[in-house]
Amino acid sequence: MTRVLFSIAAVAGFTLFPIILTAGQGVSCASLVVIDGDTIKCDGQNMRLLGSGVPFKSGVDAPEMGSRAKCDYEQDLALRAKARLKELLLDGVPRIEDSGARDRTQSRRPLVNIYLPDGREAGQVLMSEGLAKLWHPKRRVDWCNGPTV
Repeated sequence: MTRVLFSIAAVAGFTLFPIILTAGQGVSCASLVVIDGDTIKCDGQNMRLLGSGVPFKSGVDAPEMGSRAKCDYEQDLALRAKARLKELLLDGVPRIEDSGARDRTQSRRPLVNIYLPDGREAGQVLMSEGLAKLWHPKRRVDWCNGPTV
């Protein structure tokens, strides 16, 4: 059975938008906020986009924001990725699925896939538009000069 709830996201004030709940690995959010191009916050819990990847083998890497950006180009691209992810999430009813895996950072963020109403996965959309890249372990993306190992 699928139920629809409405979430509140802080975009410009408060905006209502629905999230689909699915049996099994579905994630329910009363509050959903886009943190950056590869991280959302669901009810206060940061979650990392997996982009249909395989936990700990592949995923999505978006540019860093603020002081973590290494150049103006990375900062600009990070803001565009964040804005695009917000736009995608507001364009219908997304379905958030928890992979069951947690990242290896101190916060142990759940690794999730976000499916848009048309069936596309949000991280895959960002990668196809050049706003994110494929993540691999032990490989960092240098948004200022290209990929590095």
